Amino acid sequence: MNAGLSSILAPVGATSPPDLINFALRRSLTLPRVSFVVPTLNEAENLPWLLPRIPNWAHEIIIVDGHSTDDTVAVARRLREDVKVVMEPRRGKGAALQAGFLAATGDIIVMLDADGSMVPEEAIVFVSALMAGADLVKGSRFIQGAGTGDMSLFRMLGNRGLTLFVRLLYGGWFSDLCYGYIAFWSKHVATLNCDCDGFEIETLINVRALKNHLNIVEVASFEAPRISGVSHLRALPDGWRVLKTILRERVHPQHRRSATACDGGGQTRCES
Repeated sequence: MNAGLSSILAPVGATSPPDLINFALRRSLTLPRVSFVVPTLNEAENLPWLLPRIPNWAHEIIIVDGHSTDDTVAVARRLREDVKVVMEPRRGKGAALQAGFLAATGDIIVMLDADGSMVPEEAIVFVSALMAGADLVKGSRFIQGAGTGDMSLFRMLGNRGLTLFVRLLYGGWFSDLCYGYIAFWSKHVATLNCDCDGFEIETLINVRALKNHLNIVEVASFEAPRISGVSHLRALPDGWRVLKTILRERVHPQHRRSATACDGGGQTRCES
């Protein structure tokens, strides 16, 4: 399933291409354009592992950088001449992803961490599930074929508790709540209406997908340890933000806040 799309886009009849894309080719269907959104903060040492492995069938790669003090942006541009860089002055993963969603021009958005913990080649599984009818596809580290090498017992227990809490309040069958490998059709950006700045954005996306009755599919994913640097996640403060997000969404109607346009005149600045 993790083969590059060079094999997937081989002529019909080539050796064992994924059935779904083979069907699309035989029916002359238009394949969706896929935008990869990668938030970064001092990830210059990790990008040489990540960016060359993003499949060459990607429509675009969007790096959203927030206050990096190393050579993250320069390294990204050196590794991929086609990379789109968005400079986001607000702090937080949620703020970066919001800016990336606004800048994306593809039919599908894939969220990908920059620390080397997520395998880019797994994206074909997410895209295939979307093409098969899902509205949103989320990775799970806790189903058959998945795993994690980067999660303490404390964080694992916290994630499990928060996951069960969401299932109790909202229904669904999630096995993993706080994991950022997520893909969805870009037409749902307005529906999800992300309006949080921190790591709780992953929970917000999942909860709002449930509240809006989107067709959600969970697929197996393996989380590797961060390659270099120190994680920006803080278990207790960020766990508290996740819990508050879950409760807020249950008590209050979905927020409607105007998003910052990526036009050079607002807070978010886009660069090619």
